[in-house]
Amino acid sequence: MTKHQVLKANLATIKQHPALLQSLTRIQRGIERECLRISNTGNLAQTDHPYHLGSALSHPKITTDYSESLLEFITPVHQSVSGVLQSLNEVHRFTYQTLAEQDELIWSASMPNQLGDEKDIPIAKYGNSNVAKMKNIYRHGLGLRYSRHMQTIAGIHYNFSLPDKFWANYQHITKNTDSAELFRTEKYFGLIRNFRRVAPLFVYLQGASPALSKSFLQDQNHQLEVLDSDTLYSPYATSLRMSDLGYQSSAQEQLFVCYNSLENYIDTLKAGINTSYPDYSITGIKSDNGQYQQLNDSLLQIENEFYSIVRPKRVAASGEAPLNALARAGVEYIEIRCIDIDPYSPTGIDEHTLRFLDLLLLYCLFSDSPQVTGQQCSEHTENLKTVVDRGREPGLNIKENGINIDFKQWCEDELKAIQELALILDSLRANNDYTICINKQLEKVATPSLTPSAEVLSDMRRHNLSFNAFGMQQSKHWQTYFSSKPLTGSLLKRFSELAENSHAQQKAIEAATQIPFDEYLEDFYLQYR
Repeated sequence: MTKHQVLKANLATIKQHPALLQSLTRIQRGIERECLRISNTGNLAQTDHPYHLGSALSHPKITTDYSESLLEFITPVHQSVSGVLQSLNEVHRFTYQTLAEQDELIWSASMPNQLGDEKDIPIAKYGNSNVAKMKNIYRHGLGLRYSRHMQTIAGIHYNFSLPDKFWANYQHITKNTDSAELFRTEKYFGLIRNFRRVAPLFVYLQGASPALSKSFLQDQNHQLEVLDSDTLYSPYATSLRMSDLGYQSSAQEQLFVCYNSLENYIDTLKAGINTSYPDYSITGIKSDNGQYQQLNDSLLQIENEFYSIVRPKRVAASGEAPLNALARAGVEYIEIRCIDIDPYSPTGIDEHTLRFLDLLLLYCLFSDSPQVTGQQCSEHTENLKTVVDRGREPGLNIKENGINIDFKQWCEDELKAIQELALILDSLRANNDYTICINKQLEKVATPSLTPSAEVLSDMRRHNLSFNAFGMQQSKHWQTYFSSKPLTGSLLKRFSELAENSHAQQKAIEAATQIPFDEYLEDFYLQYR
């Protein structure tokens, strides 16, 4: 049977089990959104993380990523699309209120605004505790290895899982006799393999970064075209954020991970953490004055340094390495990492994108997912690169098992295969939201000018805007939008208390007895050996 016939047969079986079907209404979703703080004149903010936003070390909803200027918003887990978006909206409203006090706003795009020298990109600070020092040194290492400019790129991560009742019912109807942990883990890895195969479809439909500021590349070689004195672009690109010029690492190409098993994934990343990499050894772990400038001289400082479009995840216990958490109890949820910020959405992502992610990930779960060969793994990587760079190019081909296929027709076939899943989810909720979502995606395949990447370039050309001017226009638009919706009453009080409590938590961490940092770091890396 073809993969689409396998899906159809699986869905026919699933529809015969009401309890399993009902559990699909309780998909568990969480969002992490990164965004740069900028001044009202469009420059990268040079101020410290605002005190009233709370401690970046210990706040559960608002922290920083690489830079002191790179905010990260984290939602709790929700079982509805509206719930997770409302949670993200509230964090935005509180943050805009706080930033207004110092005349700052949020940059609206994935690729950064006009950047100056590397030294003008402040690295995030988390305090004086050992865990804070480790976070800061890790970021210093990223800056040395890949440049600080690359670390200012912002994106959105989507965390996806299904409830325990789903897994129990699904294992029962498939007559699988493995442990529940092994069954769930292997099914999630099958989902990941399929997602890597269909990722070009998602990036074509959602990618929104076809242009960037010249200042981002500095003197780096590129093949982009000149749009104006400030802007470089690629005419058919979907997501320069995901390109070789963006959030990628050529050094990590030797980490061959194709997600055929949890064991291979763990062993490969542990090898990356434990094996010295010549270029990083030359740099040295400490500077001439004895200060740490990276955590180690290995290919990876920690597993999070591995750049990938999708990750298997498990919440780790305090002090536990994430890889050890996976080894201990298997995969708990999936993190999708190839999502551009949508400059046309107030929170950077809208309900149609979330619903499509739900459908796409269920499609990947219920479709046949045999282990992939090295050639297929490389093919999936190359297909994604092709669509990132040239996704809207007329007549574009990608490869499937070594054969050239028409990309547009492939997209249409994949979406039509997903349509039945949309009907199932809509029948459970007594509406047609998922069907509307799929129809919107089919329209983008039929008419590439409707894709976000095409709309960004069209707006820039139509209004004679540079990338920075377009980004600033959208940033100020959303600033005005959120300024009209300030938090009030109990909601404002709750966010203010969260901020104050997070500062208290940081102080408590710093007041606790701290062993010497060298010893702390050695203890941490013992987990990987």
